[in-house]
Amino acid sequence: MSLRNVAIIAHVDHGKTTLVDQLFRQSGTFRDNQRVEERAMDSNDLEKERGITILAKPTSIEWEGHRINIVDTPGHADFGGEVERILSMVDGVILLVDSSEGAMPQTKFVTGKALKLGLRPIVVVNKVDRPDERIQEVLDEVFDLFVSLDATDEQLDFPVLYASGRNGYANEDPTLREGTLKPLFQKIVDHVPPPKVEVEGTPFTFLVTLLDRDNFLGRILTGRVNSGVVKVNQPIHALDSDGNVIETGRASKIMTFRGLERVPADEARAGDIISLAGLTVATVSNTIADTTVNTPIRAQPIDPPTLSMRFAVNDSPMAGREGSKVTSRMIRDRLEREAESNVAIKVTESEDKDSFEVAGRGELQLGVLIETMRREGFELGISRPRVLFGTDENGGKTEPYETVVIDVDDEFSGTVVDKMNQRKGEMTDMRPSGGGKTRITFSAPSRGLIGYHGEFLSDTRGTGIMNRLFEKYGPHKGNIEGRKNGVLISNGVGEAQAYALGPLEERGVLFVGPGETLYEGMVIGENAKTDDLEVNPMKAKQLTNFRASGGKDDAIRLTPPKKMTLEQAIAYIDDDEMVEVTPKSIRLRKRHLDPHERKKASRAKAAA
Repeated sequence: MSLRNVAIIAHVDHGKTTLVDQLFRQSGTFRDNQRVEERAMDSNDLEKERGITILAKPTSIEWEGHRINIVDTPGHADFGGEVERILSMVDGVILLVDSSEGAMPQTKFVTGKALKLGLRPIVVVNKVDRPDERIQEVLDEVFDLFVSLDATDEQLDFPVLYASGRNGYANEDPTLREGTLKPLFQKIVDHVPPPKVEVEGTPFTFLVTLLDRDNFLGRILTGRVNSGVVKVNQPIHALDSDGNVIETGRASKIMTFRGLERVPADEARAGDIISLAGLTVATVSNTIADTTVNTPIRAQPIDPPTLSMRFAVNDSPMAGREGSKVTSRMIRDRLEREAESNVAIKVTESEDKDSFEVAGRGELQLGVLIETMRREGFELGISRPRVLFGTDENGGKTEPYETVVIDVDDEFSGTVVDKMNQRKGEMTDMRPSGGGKTRITFSAPSRGLIGYHGEFLSDTRGTGIMNRLFEKYGPHKGNIEGRKNGVLISNGVGEAQAYALGPLEERGVLFVGPGETLYEGMVIGENAKTDDLEVNPMKAKQLTNFRASGGKDDAIRLTPPKKMTLEQAIAYIDDDEMVEVTPKSIRLRKRHLDPHERKKASRAKAAA
């Protein structure tokens, strides 16, 4: 059976996973009566809830005597490390572009990586049935993008298909609105070359690109067989990037992909994408090979992390009430496991051994990690994100910059430009994008964008769309003003009382409601003024002969409190605050709960 290995790459929400659903259906992977969930490749809970792909996942379909291995990739820039790794497994890419939105920042990022590896893309203009489609302009944008990324003449001569992934058709004619995906299957077979690998007479080699765990099989390593043949129980060893042997073992289980399933196989040959069990130490970017091989396969370098957060043991007065995993040893083991399988994350332990600096690509990537950990029963204290600074060749301070593409209604464009200027962003492009909307492109320091997304949604009445992508390390931009408002801080321990919260509403926006348990140093709301204010939200009504327990003055009407999601809380906090994350709650608090400690710390900061 002839083999093709292909990855589907695109910007977030341009329809990759939906297209894979239709490829499954039209290739006969599913039975006619089989019940299949929508976006079948988004298999974990967070992916289903958020409607985005977080992990790169391989699958396989058979079509007219051809086996096509497909890798579905994340579309968000924060998960770019997943895309960078899997491109070494494939021989071609399908670049999916929305017929209205066109080439977006993430499209540029993944396409640049693919072109650098010499892969020749198939361009699929998706969602051609949109009423606001602008197919020809989008194609021109893609061509200009390829030129700007130094594509070769062969890569610039890309085939184009016009598709609707949801409706299951692709055509070479942009005017057709019906049909099947047969033209896409045919284009993959014709345009993507079969794997250039040696099967006979060469020893087995295999580069690990994905790492997974199974309760029964242990560590599962996924990648493409580079050369030779591997059979069950064959002796193998793992090499690091310098050629040192990490461990020796046997290939206890070989699994290939068939649709959504992993299927056991007796052997795998060069070009196959497989999962391998039997080793306990080998990890991503290691080479697994026959015991006679001493030269590792070169792994693709991964772009460095740009943002870090401090993960600390939860030391609030309510620690240990809701979570089952609260010690630093448990947190360390979990973070080390994550760093093993996710090469875009770096973990370093602090000197006090009670906290860990976790560096990653962005707030969303680290937010997904925190959300995953809290669902596993962890309790954590999370600091404000901070960018990782660098130095240039002259010893000057540098910081990460991001390309920010904003689609916004014309009436809000002035507000957005003003806010981005305050955050030291420089506008590089501004043009109408049709339908009363404007597309504005900025080059802005990552530091200035922390916490801006919530403010941006408020400024644009929830209609604006912001896309960000790491651009470069550039000169340090100096001081950037942070959050303008102070916070309301609880000055004691107890339950919040409606009687006390009523008057506090006049001072700002509350984050807590009546009956919630509070502690000293907990942030209960946002102050309308710039300074922090300690308040007593536990004060109850004094019951005397003159103050009856009933009566009309008891009917206090409170505005519902503002409840933040995890990402909103992380973006909101200031440098002297933390987010307390437990399986059931997200609370904001000051780093120093004691007011005297807070004053001491602020004096020390002012002196520095």
